Amino acid sequence: MQHNLNDLPSLEGKVSAEEWQLRVDLAAAYRLIAHYGWDEIVFTHLSVRIPGPEHHFLINPFGALFEEITASSLVKIDVNGEKVDDSPFPVNPAGFTIHSAIHEAREDAQCVMHTHTVEGVAVAAHSEGLLPLSQQSLFPLSSLAYHDYEGIAVREDEKARLVRDLGNANYMILRNHGLLTCGPTVADTFLFMYLLQKACEIQVAALAGNRPLTPVPQPIIDKIVSEGNKVTSSKGGLIAWPALLRKLDRIDPGFRR
Repeated sequence: MQHNLNDLPSLEGKVSAEEWQLRVDLAAAYRLIAHYGWDEIVFTHLSVRIPGPEHHFLINPFGALFEEITASSLVKIDVNGEKVDDSPFPVNPAGFTIHSAIHEAREDAQCVMHTHTVEGVAVAAHSEGLLPLSQQSLFPLSSLAYHDYEGIAVREDEKARLVRDLGNANYMILRNHGLLTCGPTVADTFLFMYLLQKACEIQVAALAGNRPLTPVPQPIIDKIVSEGNKVTSSKGGLIAWPALLRKLDRIDPGFRR
């Protein structure tokens, strides 16, 4: 990548206040993915849809490390993968395929996140998928879908199968590939990814212990969402998001540029 993302002119005040806030939140999510070690050099992707009939969405400048991404460097594209605004950066074709399919099909999925973590891919390779072994696993299990591996996601015809397999779920395990979450806000979608990732980490650790395991009974899984809403006062991801932004501001507030 030729350009220093910190040298880009700020788009604050040049885009709507709503778009700017989405840019800041998505840039924060990229920085958090890097902070927690869930990134994979410049690969994988997070996106957010800008409200409006155009179905424009923001995605990472391909070639930038997640720890470098700023609000102004995010690339705005349409559902055909064409850049809407002038940007010197390319877009990951696989990112476009996966994210445009979900944004176009799911009006409630304003944000989509996709990772290739070691633990996520390990569970994606397990024939049983995610097991009910932890409290963290119960939230994904209440809204979990699977999509079989078809190779690198660059083919247009895979979009229909991806959308069909996702259905109304907010969590998806892409077999042999990685993890995906979607939700109505960046905050919710990040919390979903945190829970799914943590559940995978615990599963890999539990299976490595080579001891009999105790799965959580289905009736408990069935009521976990309502119980979780009581804990968060139905705030969802917003219960933790302001604290995560404060963490990033202490580390490096450059994501807000």
